[in-house]
Amino acid sequence: MTTQLVYQTDHEIIYPDSDGKPMADNTIQFRWITVIYYNLAWLFASDNTVFVAGDLLWYPEEGNNKLRQAPDVMVVFGVPKGYRGSYQQWQENDIAPQVVFEILSPGNRRKEMNRKLLFYDRYGVEEYYLYDPHKNRLMGWSRSESWLDVIEQMNGWVSPRLGIRFELTEETLVIYRPDGQLFADYLEVQRQLQAAQNRAIVAEEQLEQERKKAERLAEQLRAAGIEPDL
Repeated sequence: MTTQLVYQTDHEIIYPDSDGKPMADNTIQFRWITVIYYNLAWLFASDNTVFVAGDLLWYPEEGNNKLRQAPDVMVVFGVPKGYRGSYQQWQENDIAPQVVFEILSPGNRRKEMNRKLLFYDRYGVEEYYLYDPHKNRLMGWSRSESWLDVIEQMNGWVSPRLGIRFELTEETLVIYRPDGQLFADYLEVQRQLQAAQNRAIVAEEQLEQERKKAERLAEQLRAAGIEPDL
């Protein structure tokens, strides 16, 4: 990711699309980020009011371009899918991401992760999941009252928002979809997601063809002096 300058003029505040930091520090971290991102994107592919993003800068307050975080994966319910250079909350009906994931790398420091937890707590995240693939350790927090409470038992925990279930084996984290199927390998889920998107495109094209066919028929009826019953 390239670094962009942050600057302010008398009329405009710039909210950069990048913080200059890499998405991942190593292949294991990258694999987990992509597995979670693509599986969640696939899970909510048919719901146009659920936005799933990876490594996207989130600005919670207008006017402050230094206040930001880029969760490894975040899920936002109640906003449309689509391209965003960054997630500017005031442009999204002030809806904060409800679920965020962070994947630890050996380079992450406790102070840095504590700052992230405080940020997510303060700005309205409902569920926060932190996985360390090197130590095979999973932690989670769920909003209770007005703050994020630690989830005491993560093994077998079901996300209230996502419906996915977490299981920790001796070797690794295993995540199950709401239908009980395992999260797919990221290459497989990429293929599945692409197939779902292709089906949606085909269905849209078919609807457009039917619409044009109906319009042509209506024009033919009018030419014959018959008013179509639409």
